[in-house]
Amino acid sequence: MKPAPFAFVRPRSLEEALEVLGAHPDAKVLAGGQSLVPLLTMRLAAPAMLVDINAVPDLDRISCDDDGVRIGALVRHAALLRDEDAARTQPLLRLALSHVAHPTIRNRGTTVGSIVHADAAAEMPAVLALLGGSVEVASVRGRRTIEAADLFAGPLESTLAHDEIAVSAWFPALRPGERVGFAEIARRHGDYAMCGVAALVGPERTRVAYLSVEEVPTIVDLTGVAPDDVGEAALAHLDPQPDIHATAAYRSQLVRVLTRRVLEQAA
Repeated sequence: MKPAPFAFVRPRSLEEALEVLGAHPDAKVLAGGQSLVPLLTMRLAAPAMLVDINAVPDLDRISCDDDGVRIGALVRHAALLRDEDAARTQPLLRLALSHVAHPTIRNRGTTVGSIVHADAAAEMPAVLALLGGSVEVASVRGRRTIEAADLFAGPLESTLAHDEIAVSAWFPALRPGERVGFAEIARRHGDYAMCGVAALVGPERTRVAYLSVEEVPTIVDLTGVAPDDVGEAALAHLDPQPDIHATAAYRSQLVRVLTRRVLEQAA
């Protein structure tokens, strides 16, 4: 199939991009395009206009400090995966990014774009939610910060307004005494996971994020739960959904196995 006809604009500044987006309610933002272009091709999305932000300066930066990692809207998965400062500041980024799709897609796909696409089967929305990160968005009305807990509204639905562009994402740094783990099961490496689990274990709490289990990334607090009981304890807070890739029962079993595996990895 071919996409439905659309207009195409490539602004040279963020201000221009925001003005165009604000003036066209049916427009969509194009960054990496690895999620949007397949939707266009299958005609699951038919925007009247694409606003290509790849010519907007200063959106491809990665900055790290003691507080965390901030990435711009045009930072590719591959660039963040290679960045040693980012991996040192928050190791979970590299652990999860190594599971994102295939090298060709990582070379073009943007991490911020993946986050605001809000696919519950994607790795980076779950990582942002687990770490308690945030996304900074801009519009002609100004800028605001959306905390991860308030970002995911439903399947493939975020709380960004139609005229807002996500300009950056922020991931808190790993704190002293904290440890992380990540694992997922897919039919082939790089395919969407049938179940994925990320863990953040600290001196005072144990939090686990699940992807491809429910309709949005889901966080479960397993603080104080015995190692033999973590799988069942997690399932008490989850409602695994069936689809063409896995039954609910199979996903439940993956939750049991991967939860314990990831916590052991973090330890």
